Amino acid sequence: MAEIKTIAVIGAGTMGRGIAHVAALGGYRTILEDLLPNALRRAESEIRNNLDKAVKLGKVSTNDAHAAAGRLEYAGSVEDAAREADLVIEAVPEELESKIEIFTLLDKVCRPGTILASNTSSLSITEIAGVTYRATKCVGMHFFNPVHKMKLIEIVRASQTDDETIAAAVEVGKRMGKEIVVIKESPGFITSRINAMIGNEAFYMLGEGIASAEDIDKALKLGLNHPMGPFELVDLVGLDTRLHILDYLHRTLGEKYKPAPLLVEYVQAGRLGRKVGKGVYEYPGEK
Repeated sequence: MAEIKTIAVIGAGTMGRGIAHVAALGGYRTILEDLLPNALRRAESEIRNNLDKAVKLGKVSTNDAHAAAGRLEYAGSVEDAAREADLVIEAVPEELESKIEIFTLLDKVCRPGTILASNTSSLSITEIAGVTYRATKCVGMHFFNPVHKMKLIEIVRASQTDDETIAAAVEVGKRMGKEIVVIKESPGFITSRINAMIGNEAFYMLGEGIASAEDIDKALKLGLNHPMGPFELVDLVGLDTRLHILDYLHRTLGEKYKPAPLLVEYVQAGRLGRKVGKGVYEYPGEK
């Protein structure tokens, strides 16, 4: 099995900085990349704050938190981040073109044995891997938001992913403190496929005036024991991200995944969720 010592994370957005957090805490030298200096500064601040909170809650020792912070490095280019990495985890927005562009570049700058992973929540790893000369070393690692709290990683085997790559990804996930499921590639994998259906139906219900957003969320939390309602969750994930996923599932799996008109309307209006201060709900001060 490939030995992983250095992990590069491409993209310092919500998912990227969360992945960097758990990678460093898992004992890996971790290089977080973003083209925007402000994104890197924000990521560094947020990771340190989350580590401090974990220490206060008794979930992480002071020594482990300091050690994790010391293992984190920051880079302003993909080349600088990925050149020495044994595993690169791409965490750019959920758009196939963006991920293909990143994988094409990574295939050129990384060493031949470096494993390339995508944090996509629905897209085809096989299609993304197809632009590289190392398809056997490409894998899906689907993390969940917030990464430092959520326990699951879906490890996705593409059509050419070899057993050694799967074993390495599973080992990394376990050292990050996660529970692992390994699945054969399919549109939406397990969680996104089911979650998109639930969330889309909630938008249809809201658009039809069946109930308020608050009552729909309340019903699923109290009646079905969901930790978050579908609208609370989509505001956290991002309405644009959810729409990208539904568009892809609609193309690949058929009409049952056709995006609800109200979801499309909200995205067109710029109501993208917590990251902009307004989604289904409003979040003053969070923009």
